[in-house]
Amino acid sequence: MPSGPPAEPPEELTSPLAYEGVWRFTAPALEASVPQARHAVRDLLAEQCVPVAAAIMDGLLLIVSELVTNAVRHAALLSPQIAVQVNLGANWLRVAVEDDHPYRPKALEADQGDLGGRGLWLVKTLTAEVGGKCGVEHTGNGGKAIWAELPLTPPVTSPPLLL
Repeated sequence: MPSGPPAEPPEELTSPLAYEGVWRFTAPALEASVPQARHAVRDLLAEQCVPVAAAIMDGLLLIVSELVTNAVRHAALLSPQIAVQVNLGANWLRVAVEDDHPYRPKALEADQGDLGGRGLWLVKTLTAEVGGKCGVEHTGNGGKAIWAELPLTPPVTSPPLLL
């Protein structure tokens, strides 16, 4: 029986992929930050050559827009700056929007005539449709971070049975 240290796993199994990592940027809590944040996330994923499926990218960019819009509309008074953080793993990505307002919002289904109020419900729905998850966490400074974690590719679904 051989003795000594255990064999090292092959390097390709332990090394992170080139695009794995964490990126964070801040922006003023202004309406102009909504498209800027969306473009920054899209450009980051392109620059890092992240293999994100088009269907996931579309939902992700809508999620970023909704989360930044909510921070701008509802937290700007107590949070003149917001932060957007993108975490990239081998098969997933997570985007979080952080502000300094302590209120933790809940996803509501708005009535048909309502002009707003569906943002977090939409985030929750888009995330669930692709097998992701989302949530709200308290931050160390008393604010919150609302996040969504998505796979890089949509789940494989079985075609409907034809009878």
